[in-house]
Amino acid sequence: MGASVGEQTEEILTRYSGQRSDLISILQEAQERFGYLPQEVMQRVAKFLHLTDNMVYGVATFYAQFNFIPTGRKKVTVCRGTACHVRGGARILREVERRLGIKPGQTTADMEYSLETVACIGACALAPTMRIGKETYGQMTTKKVAEIFGGKETG
Repeated sequence: MGASVGEQTEEILTRYSGQRSDLISILQEAQERFGYLPQEVMQRVAKFLHLTDNMVYGVATFYAQFNFIPTGRKKVTVCRGTACHVRGGARILREVERRLGIKPGQTTADMEYSLETVACIGACALAPTMRIGKETYGQMTTKKVAEIFGGKETG
């Protein structure tokens, strides 16, 4: 059995000097490790940096990169930018929602996928686009969505 959240957090903290300027780096590393920021992690970070729990939570909630609930192993991001919208991005989003059985901001029951939308992925020439993890898929069609997610269809 693996190390507890507390033990893993302590391991992360050993790499830092305890300066308040380490806060975001520590939170980023914890997010990378756990996929989200459990309350226990934020409390331990606060104690380590001699900050209040509220101060750590306040900083973490300011940045959209931090999640406070568990997310899927694979993050699916669908672009809603102008170029993607004009080229059928809404159809792509609807097909992803149908295939995964979730809406943006939700995670599949098996914790495999989380779905989000963004204003722009930054690959407008490939519109419409979506990303799974760090891989960007361009010139998306509903058929390509079906191919990427295989037979997975919950909706």
